[in-house]
Amino acid sequence: MAELNDFNEKIIAEFRENGGKVGGPFEGKPMILVHHVGAKSGKERVTPLVYLREGDRLFVFASKAGADVQPAWYHNLMAHPKTKVEVGTETLDVVARTITGPERDEIYARQCAVAPQFADYQRKTTRVIPVVEFVRPGS
Repeated sequence: MAELNDFNEKIIAEFRENGGKVGGPFEGKPMILVHHVGAKSGKERVTPLVYLREGDRLFVFASKAGADVQPAWYHNLMAHPKTKVEVGTETLDVVARTITGPERDEIYARQCAVAPQFADYQRKTTRVIPVVEFVRPGS
């Protein structure tokens, strides 16, 4: 876990130093920093994720690289959906909501078209990978 935290901390620092752009395995991929509060710990956390933007809509995918369990950040967002995200140089207040049914399937398919590894993630697990939309209050 400490290794992942160190990896994420480096990505977060690079993201903030470069206006939302990072290199390495995420070079050229759209990145977002998702703030969330631990469902049990109450501790504030930030997780860098690949995201999909469609107009004003922002989506992330609780893939955990195809693991059979949901990522911790997803549980945290469901427990505390009012949060903020960093996109480029902007910090936005948002509410996280899970997209389900046919709309979820369509959005996930669009993500797979631009980032094929997400199709691999879904094939690796029996769970349906959640799609989370960040909705701006008043939208």
